[in-house]
Amino acid sequence: MNRWMRGSAAAVLLLAGAGCGGLGAGQRASASAGGEATQGAAAGEAAITAEGLLRDISELASDRFLGRAVATAGEDSTVNYLARRFREMGLAPGMPDGSYLQRVPLIGTTSRVEATVRAGDTALSWRQIEEMVTWSHRPDTLVTVAPSDIVFVGYGVVAPELGWDDFKGVDVRGKTVVMLIGDPPVPDPRDSTKLDPNVFRGPAMTYYGRWTYKFDVAAERGAAAVLLVHQTGPAGYPWSVVQGNVRERFEVEGGPQHSPVEGWIQLETARALFAAGGHDFAALERAARTREFRPVAIGGTAAFRVHNAVRRVQSRNVVARIEGSDPAVRDEAVLFTSHWDSFGIGRPVDGDSIYNGALDDASGVAWMLSVAGAYRAMNPAPRRTLVFVSFTAEEQGLLGARWYAAHPVIPLDKTLADINMDAMNPWGRTRSMVSLGHGQSSLEDMLARHAARQGRTVVPDPEPEKGYFYRADHLELARGGVPALSFLFPGTDYVNPDPGYGERVRGAYIRDDYHKPSDEVKPDWDMAGIVDDTRLLFGVGLEVANGDAWPTWSPGSEFRARRPTPPGGSR
Repeated sequence: MNRWMRGSAAAVLLLAGAGCGGLGAGQRASASAGGEATQGAAAGEAAITAEGLLRDISELASDRFLGRAVATAGEDSTVNYLARRFREMGLAPGMPDGSYLQRVPLIGTTSRVEATVRAGDTALSWRQIEEMVTWSHRPDTLVTVAPSDIVFVGYGVVAPELGWDDFKGVDVRGKTVVMLIGDPPVPDPRDSTKLDPNVFRGPAMTYYGRWTYKFDVAAERGAAAVLLVHQTGPAGYPWSVVQGNVRERFEVEGGPQHSPVEGWIQLETARALFAAGGHDFAALERAARTREFRPVAIGGTAAFRVHNAVRRVQSRNVVARIEGSDPAVRDEAVLFTSHWDSFGIGRPVDGDSIYNGALDDASGVAWMLSVAGAYRAMNPAPRRTLVFVSFTAEEQGLLGARWYAAHPVIPLDKTLADINMDAMNPWGRTRSMVSLGHGQSSLEDMLARHAARQGRTVVPDPEPEKGYFYRADHLELARGGVPALSFLFPGTDYVNPDPGYGERVRGAYIRDDYHKPSDEVKPDWDMAGIVDDTRLLFGVGLEVANGDAWPTWSPGSEFRARRPTPPGGSR
């Protein structure tokens, strides 16, 4: 709960002022397509203020939105607020029926799971939340998995382009498969202290390392259950974040196939399981780092009984647009995205049960509203149509984005780019900006130019092993061929005399606030960095919207095959 915010208008104004003053001329001027500042661009940039950004963050993260959970009264309040804000700013409804709401059909399941596990001569007791976090996406009130052989399949990766197959043709139908999270860490043959940059991009996570990929590959092979071994480093978050999955979970109706049971087990739980079956977990983990690894039968069985509460709901994406001013290209679009959902009311932590989601992702929604208002302030409008989408169910697995990618308001082959924000930086100004998935597309060249006009640079993600590029809504657009920029705490290298400041504040957020009720607006937030980043990305979006050349995927990107050449060429 935002206790300090109640009745604290003075605090809001104080924070707002922190980000408004003292910007240099290079930071006040965004570039148009030709690199020249225009009166329209200046008007748009001036509309981006700390006060406006903080107002939307504070409102969306307030208790009256009940944590913005999907298919709750909190969703109703949120989508109504966003539609009203778009209407107030003068943006047109984004949907063909003249509304701001794109309906997304979802199936929700709330699972109560019992597990019976044996390995060797040992019966193992796995408690939900403590040792395991499991669920079933099957829309059935009772889902059972009869005692099934447990098979360790390493990292569960099938990557033909790398000559890597962790299954080696082994039939896992009807079995419980156990997998490691992340990519196989393959040592560099030239320096064993480093990872090979030519295999799974070295230290940077690829999509093969994501839990969503691992569940998909197990389901494709008919596994009865799939269990991921949680390790904080490769996962990028502690077990407490995994525990947040003990709640209602959603899937798009008619969506992808799932194994009957999915979930996670604690690292110590996995070690005990392997030991009971006569195996050394550490030795098998090492073996899984090689191409030669073959699946290993653990010598045990797992059975599951899942009682599901099932409901079908209509959730909503919120969509608005600014019609392009150039008849020759107004049928083309630039997309700006964020997700509105958080975790609603859940397990209390320190007496607080409302998961307000101030940074994740009320701040991203506020960013999207701010840039929408900035473009609306321009006269004339940008050449191409601008589409703004706040997605539902990102925290459920990018479901709103997946639905939009399959049902776009402007076809994906006419969408030049997506700029996505997953959390802003409330800790002050920075000298550089982090681009997730660094090197993916030519959008980064634009990003670097606009950063330079603010006296800043663009740098790779300092934590590439956490795979942030594959954990946000833009991924569903990228799969459809749309080049994307995505940001999580965009700034780095803080303008702060303490050299450890940035690492400390980011680490504290992940440790103490991420996906917890304490993700709230804080009294010590410094909005200056948020203003800088919003103005910078306003300039990037404007260059794409007004420019002649379409953004392109880089030669080494796994998404290049989805759009090898710009479908629109140059205009």
